[in-house]
Amino acid sequence: MSSEFNFFQHWYPLTPLEDLDTRPTPVTILGIRLVIWKPKSSDTYSCFLDKCPHRLAPLSEGRIDEKTGNLMCSYHGWQFDEQGTCTHIPQADNTDIVSKNKDNFCVTALPVRQATDLLWVWLDANSRELAEKTPLPLSPYADTSKGFFWSSMVRDLEYDWQTLIENVADPSHVPFAHHGVQGNRDKAVPIPIKIDTSTQDLIIASIERGFRTTITFEPPCRLEYMVPFGNEKQLGLVTYCIPVTPGKSRIVALFVRNFAKTLHNFTPRWWNHVTERNQVLDGDMVLLLLQEYYLQQQGLKAWKNLYKMPTSADRLVIEFRNWFDKYCQAKLPWEQVGIHPLQHANLDYNREAILNRYKQHTQHCSSCRGALKNIQRLQIFLLAYFAISVSIVALIPDSQRLLFGLPIIISALLGLGVYAGLKLWLEPKFYFVDYIHAHR
Repeated sequence: MSSEFNFFQHWYPLTPLEDLDTRPTPVTILGIRLVIWKPKSSDTYSCFLDKCPHRLAPLSEGRIDEKTGNLMCSYHGWQFDEQGTCTHIPQADNTDIVSKNKDNFCVTALPVRQATDLLWVWLDANSRELAEKTPLPLSPYADTSKGFFWSSMVRDLEYDWQTLIENVADPSHVPFAHHGVQGNRDKAVPIPIKIDTSTQDLIIASIERGFRTTITFEPPCRLEYMVPFGNEKQLGLVTYCIPVTPGKSRIVALFVRNFAKTLHNFTPRWWNHVTERNQVLDGDMVLLLLQEYYLQQQGLKAWKNLYKMPTSADRLVIEFRNWFDKYCQAKLPWEQVGIHPLQHANLDYNREAILNRYKQHTQHCSSCRGALKNIQRLQIFLLAYFAISVSIVALIPDSQRLLFGLPIIISALLGLGVYAGLKLWLEPKFYFVDYIHAHR
């Protein structure tokens, strides 16, 4: 009898550290709603279950108290320190109530770590000793001491964790689903995948074509590609695939390499997100949503009969599906957190909701949030400049209007053109861009 895989006793990356705000931030993993916050007296973040013990109000709607630096619930003002201990109850007639009931009034605090510029959480608060002994699922290539550097991205996705793993484990879809972005359908070739290792805790595959590509799946979340170029240059994609709720997942990706650092430093993080990274995820979204819907209609274990996978390019997908069937019984532990997913959920085919970049990415990404704010401010400036320029030209005497007024009008019109480009081309990339495969 196969052993059961425990999804809760593992480390999960919540988000890149650079994307965290000073205010409490909500996040959901495996149906468990959490709140991330940073005490003023600490250099590290804390992570609690997102509910106040008083009346179960969400602590993510709270604030950091300016005097104490603790997390304050916005419903009744209860405060908690970084260990989750209740430090203040404004309604208490006797201050001894707080000191005598610390264990009863505390918030559940989860073990956290900070590494590779990510915030990590251990979901089982009752196994702290095991958490301390368990290493983070770090990529050996996300290591600055070895000359590697990386950029990061996070996005919430409209399909399930098992669909996300299956998709990332399938390199043969890239030339087609991402044609013109990261691949070329006219140059697609067979991809011979070989399974080198397969256990409950690790699957390693390789592609022996050209440069040897290694693909590593370390359950439940790390799925990594590493491609060497010659003897020294290496390029990799490290993804962490996070189960959120039934039919929802989150990807935290690190794009690592050890060459072309000047170009990396010169290119703004948000520019890569809006021009390439989001496009890649957009290209998969509708395809995977419908694929998942069709599979769920027959049951997740029906993939063996429904999927037709005759080539070696599908070997890693098959290996993952067999792993999921054997160790997880083809399901995530939703019922353990009180969630009962519907087997035949209704399909919501609203493309603007499915491909909503703002909700899924921009609001979570500090780089894109900041860029969007600056773009909107620049638009206001350009409109104001145009209006002021026209007013100034109108006041210039007729004899001097051609000499002085014409350059002002030309600059104002150029500014108006820049405004139109920002408004109609760049700003929408932070919100919604429809991805139509037939037009590519």
